[in-house]
Amino acid sequence: MDRISFDELVKRLLESLPAGVRTLQRDLDTNFRAALRANLARLDLVTRDEFDAQARVLERTRAKLEALEAQVAALEGRANGAGD
Repeated sequence: MDRISFDELVKRLLESLPAGVRTLQRDLDTNFRAALRANLARLDLVTRDEFDAQARVLERTRAKLEALEAQVAALEGRANGAGD
């Protein structure tokens, strides 16, 4: 999915308006920005950097979990083998 900047989104919205309405561009620009900021602020969003950092943490945690699961399985195998 393409990443669109806030300014690019406002610009695209303004460009989609009919020519007669573009005369109100300054007011619309201000209102579009205010409306978009207000609606985006209500969303529970994180930055891409924060998302990527958490994805790396999850990846490391998953690798550690898999290693511990293998270790437990090996210990259980030895315990079952010693009990026979």
